Amino acid sequence: MTTLFETSPAMPSSAGHAASRQSGRWPHRLLGFSGVLWFLAAAAGQSIFVYYVAASYIPALAQNGYPGLADTALPKGYVAGDLIGNLAIAFHVLIAIVIIGGGPLQLTPQIRNRFPAFHRYLGRIYVVTAAVTSAAGLHLVWTRGVPGGMIGHIAISLDAVLIWICAAIAVRFAMTRQIDRHRRWAMRLFMVASAVWFFRIGLMFWFMTTGGIGIDPETFEGPFLTFMYFAQMAIPLLVLQLYFHAQDSRRAGLKLAAALVVLAATGVTALGSFAATMGMWLPRL
Repeated sequence: MTTLFETSPAMPSSAGHAASRQSGRWPHRLLGFSGVLWFLAAAAGQSIFVYYVAASYIPALAQNGYPGLADTALPKGYVAGDLIGNLAIAFHVLIAIVIIGGGPLQLTPQIRNRFPAFHRYLGRIYVVTAAVTSAAGLHLVWTRGVPGGMIGHIAISLDAVLIWICAAIAVRFAMTRQIDRHRRWAMRLFMVASAVWFFRIGLMFWFMTTGGIGIDPETFEGPFLTFMYFAQMAIPLLVLQLYFHAQDSRRAGLKLAAALVVLAATGVTALGSFAATMGMWLPRL
């Protein structure tokens, strides 16, 4: 049986066939390169976000306990008398460090292949913390609210449900040793668990490129924010699915198109991370 870019052993070797093989390989290689480039851009941006969260919130909690969250950028970070809500928001913030910081480690092939035991244990921690912090986030959304009103409530609740679904399916395939399927669902879990980060870099990319069209700075509402509440989950999942589909396809044109989409996503990710770092995270440190 021949593979995607191989010819049959009975087929005569010639310069024409060699050129054909080369023309078939380069879209596949470009697709793989685009995926690696996006991952590097995302890992760098998430590393900065993790540093910001750790540097901002851990000292506040360590020095002043729950009341310390009142002086942070969190809306309603501390509410007097609401022990469950304060505990939920502190847990939600601290566990975000594990989720956002651990995701790239889980998806790095070199770590996964050389340290399989570390990969398995971190994966279990990642899945459990993602599920639990989503529940904490749901509690906060429906008790303390979010900017954007009911649209924000629905979108964030949907993200929590997607996290639970992706986590459950990824675990199921890991337990049945269907590793390729497990990895794909783990990548989907990474996308939906990173929605809070996608929202921020998407928002700052929009401000940097348009000045904030479609956003009311007073109420923090508007059509673009409504779009972003759902795009923070939908766009990463759609781009990832296109990448998977192109990987599985024999069509060079589809591979090339998918690679270009992923490269465009890489540019948005890098610029959005830069804008969020300079405009949102560094000024608050």
